[in-house]
Amino acid sequence: MRRFRGFLSTTLAFVVFEVCLVCCDITDGNAEHLKREHSLMKPYQGVGSSPSSQWDFWGSTLVTGSYVRLTPDERSKQGSIWNTVPCYLKDWEMHVQFKVHGSGKKNLHGDGIAIWYTKDRLHPGPVFGNQDQFLGLAIFLDTFRNDLHGMDRSFPYISAMVNNGSVSYDHGKDGRSSELGGCSAEIRNREHDTYLAIRYSKGRLTVMVDVDDKNEWKECIDIGGVRLPTGYFFGASAATGDLSDNHDIISMKLYQLMVEHTPEEENLDWTKIEPSVSLLKSPKDNIDDPTGNFRGTPLTGWKVFLLLLCALLGIVVCAVVGAVVFQKRQERNKRFY
Repeated sequence: MRRFRGFLSTTLAFVVFEVCLVCCDITDGNAEHLKREHSLMKPYQGVGSSPSSQWDFWGSTLVTGSYVRLTPDERSKQGSIWNTVPCYLKDWEMHVQFKVHGSGKKNLHGDGIAIWYTKDRLHPGPVFGNQDQFLGLAIFLDTFRNDLHGMDRSFPYISAMVNNGSVSYDHGKDGRSSELGGCSAEIRNREHDTYLAIRYSKGRLTVMVDVDDKNEWKECIDIGGVRLPTGYFFGASAATGDLSDNHDIISMKLYQLMVEHTPEEENLDWTKIEPSVSLLKSPKDNIDDPTGNFRGTPLTGWKVFLLLLCALLGIVVCAVVGAVVFQKRQERNKRFY
């Protein structure tokens, strides 16, 4: 029994160690490297219209020493800020610190922020201050409900869209027809810092949020089969309409993920890839899914590991209980002799 208990302790210690490794691999930065040429940080040096600037802005955007305000809390404003350096990383993670706040009461504010990774930049338009039918990836932080029939989700709502230039964003339906996945998140008028993480690695897009002042990431979107090219630009935009808010970007930090690729993948011309998503069902089918997520997408590696871990722990617990019951029965039998 002592040997078994020793084995159990060793096994549990190993399991805890592996879980820590898996959790750390999600967003903690152990194998990540900050790319300053693609990052926007205080005091925002290198922001402007000069030839040496790495970030350029448009519209109502105001750059201060503490934040970049894309729109003030005023009606009918649009603003954006864009990295001038194209990104050629195959695997990356963007951390965005932002703040949405204003004087409007509940449901009387709008419209929201969008984070972009697209072929074109500084193209104003109707999609949160940027052009429609874009090429690339967009993450929308939508603070106003347009679709009064879509009461199965609460706002603010975060969603993702990949576009090859042929699809229009449907504001009237809050983008449901082109949405890949999403989640509700209380991001407005928070007294603490709010963060968004966007990870793209080996064809998988993961979006996580940290908006509850717990210093921990919460998964929002996890979609496989995503194909994004290299050579696109990162940016952020925001817009107001009849309702308004202050939409602030505090920082945008891009990290390179150290990931191995097969020789075939390395030999691909990643700049020629067309933005696309291989799904088990069309994004339009997502309209009837109250959760806003695709249940048919495959499990990620760490989810599979956790399932196996739970099964292993169940077997170990059953074995321990069985051993204890067997030992007690043996002791009882000895008393009758």
